[in-house]
Amino acid sequence: MKKTILKMTDISKSFSGVEALKNAALDLREGEVLALMGENGAGKSTLMKILTGIYPKDGGEVEVFGEKVNFKSVNDSQEKGIAIIHQELNMMKDLTVAQNIFIGREYMKLGVVIDDHKMQREAKKLLDYVGVDIPPSKRLGELTVGKQQMVEIAKAISHKAKLLVLDEPTAALTSVEVDELFRIMNELKVQGIGMIYISHRMDEIKRISDRVTVMRDGEYIGTVDTDKTDTEEIVRMMVGRVVYGDKKEKSNCPENAPTVLEVENLNVDDTVKNVSFNLKKGEILGFSGLMGAGRTEVARAIFGADKKTGGKIKIKGEYVEINSPEEAVKKGLCYISEDRKRYGLLLDKSVTDNSVLASIGDFVRFGFIDDTHAREEAEKTNKKLRTKTPSMSQIVRNLSGGNQQKVVVARWLIKNADIFIFDEPTRGIDIGAKSEMYELMEELVKNGKSIIMISSELAEIQRCSDRVIVMCEGRITGELPVKDATQENIMRFAMMR
Repeated sequence: MKKTILKMTDISKSFSGVEALKNAALDLREGEVLALMGENGAGKSTLMKILTGIYPKDGGEVEVFGEKVNFKSVNDSQEKGIAIIHQELNMMKDLTVAQNIFIGREYMKLGVVIDDHKMQREAKKLLDYVGVDIPPSKRLGELTVGKQQMVEIAKAISHKAKLLVLDEPTAALTSVEVDELFRIMNELKVQGIGMIYISHRMDEIKRISDRVTVMRDGEYIGTVDTDKTDTEEIVRMMVGRVVYGDKKEKSNCPENAPTVLEVENLNVDDTVKNVSFNLKKGEILGFSGLMGAGRTEVARAIFGADKKTGGKIKIKGEYVEINSPEEAVKKGLCYISEDRKRYGLLLDKSVTDNSVLASIGDFVRFGFIDDTHAREEAEKTNKKLRTKTPSMSQIVRNLSGGNQQKVVVARWLIKNADIFIFDEPTRGIDIGAKSEMYELMEELVKNGKSIIMISSELAEIQRCSDRVIVMCEGRITGELPVKDATQENIMRFAMMR
């Protein structure tokens, strides 16, 4: 058996009296990939922050390379050979690749001038070591996210890291870049480097990991060999129940349901070309397609976030002109972006503030905001959505991804929107939270709302949609009733260039 290079035992951590970790545990062997899984809020990030010295632990022991440690800072963990590759890369895009790798540790000439040539030579050695062909003199911002991630790994190796933590590393990567990342990870395994791999993508876990450690509600649940277990077992460990994702066999939307939205020959520059479709009351209309198909561009044009260059829009039988999101909201539309942190939330504001953001005028009394009324409405709506938060004054940044998404939905329920546009509704949230989001969407349409759901996950499209529209290169190439929406049919239309 390979040597254990990391052992975390009985780790506990509380914040303001609330237990985030209780008897958490983890062990990693040299030259292996250990998948760390659990729902958002399970404690994975907190455990990794304790490992890397960002948070002090309240109890338990951490042993790294056979030595008990108590890191006080990230520098302490780096000196011990630990590095973390964050989902949101923390790099200087206007600097070169070499400058990013050696930032804060620059080679100097005569002690006063930065030696760029030496840094580029050393950077080239590191890039060769991880097996990527990237010019060290190239500006980082000119690289794809995948290539930037390779640079981050090279930077970690430059710190002589023998233990890497990769946090959702494939969230923004293409399938080709994922293949490249996994190739590099396999090479690092051969060199004895141990890796902790955090991801919600079950197919990737099965493909790259050797073992899986599962956490739930801040506690260690168990560790299994990847090749000796199945997806259902891992999911059961994560959520304490089996989450079924069966394909919907027939539409739940009545055939005679009224049409609430009609789009006629919509054009947006060269990205959307003559797109026409309709949406019925109580329907979930799935939009599928490959990256760059134009689905998000359609949604943003309907919502007035991007200017359309042609076409007409009808809402409840009347032609409307929507030139801004404000006008769209007045017409009963809402758009829930795939990038909720950038476009959907005020991360440093409370649950209440975020929930009533679109309806703030409704809570003004005699020129002042009625905070009590706003808080009560936010609390009532988030309670319906089963949003997990210690209080309505909790800062949204501190909530899990799934609960952040619920706060955005609460905002539009309070505003009483009729047409919901969900763009990648479960991106970055775990399996249990996905199931809750699906149930939420089904509840919305039962209550007379209508949903356009854009998703890159075929299983999600099949599970939720009453009808599926497929796009390729800015055009609608297929429309399928749910009974015919097989993965083969969807992909055939998605590649119909």
